[in-house]
Amino acid sequence: MTESPMPFPLPVPHPQSQQRLPGGPVLVTIGDISVEQLRIVSPAGILPTRGANWWAMDMSRTEERIPGRAIALAIVFALACLLGLLFLLCKERTTIGFVQVSVQSGGRTHTTHVRVNSAHQAADVLARVNYARTVCL
Repeated sequence: MTESPMPFPLPVPHPQSQQRLPGGPVLVTIGDISVEQLRIVSPAGILPTRGANWWAMDMSRTEERIPGRAIALAIVFALACLLGLLFLLCKERTTIGFVQVSVQSGGRTHTTHVRVNSAHQAADVLARVNYARTVCL
């Protein structure tokens, strides 16, 4: 009896995937990047933490405007008394955008965009990147 040839070729492992880094608990997560004690897990592959370079850029913006309800109340109460104009001092702040985070290690680079809805969220992402930098020393 003869063996039939395989219908598809066997996958050839990537040379860098031969390096087996032991896993551990996830210390911090930034978007789709997870940082462990000895490795960084990302969609680009598993990267060693030793010698990793991190970049973070805040691409969010905060807008300040007068809400529509304050304008309506100012018009209604301006007719009754001039105190209605104080409603125009009300401001509403909204933050939109993302923080771009890149990590480079072991000859690979991965970039992710983390959406933020407030200045506090942007500061939290930047603090996570700073913590990941301390893990990667």
